[in-house]
Amino acid sequence: VQLQASGGGLAQAGGSLRLSCAASDLTFSRRIMGWFRQAPGKEREFVAAISWSGGSTMYAVSIKGRFTISRDNAKNTVYLQMNSLKPEDTAVYYCAASPSFTTTTMQSQYDYWGQGTQVTVSS
Repeated sequence: VQLQASGGGLAQAGGSLRLSCAASDLTFSRRIMGWFRQAPGKEREFVAAISWSGGSTMYAVSIKGRFTISRDNAKNTVYLQMNSLKPEDTAVYYCAASPSFTTTTMQSQYDYWGQGTQVTVSS
């Protein structure tokens, strides 16, 4: 199983970036998909999660209203649209897959992880 995250880079405060995570060798449509991030010197934290069908989503309070998670099961890909970026959004962003039946914030419930993509937001 491989999760390949991409789309990170450098953005100015107030700008936007779109992250993608392509999955292979995975029953993608039966997996909860999530995004997490880890800032320098901090623990990895939950960002967003999406249900199998995409009909249910969950967001961290810190990014709610600015970020949108979505998925395309035909392409085995999950996305994270990040708008109104802030310097505190600077982190390595990881996508992950969970066999859970419902969206979850708990990292222990995700069994496959991507390699991470760096997002840097300048002020």
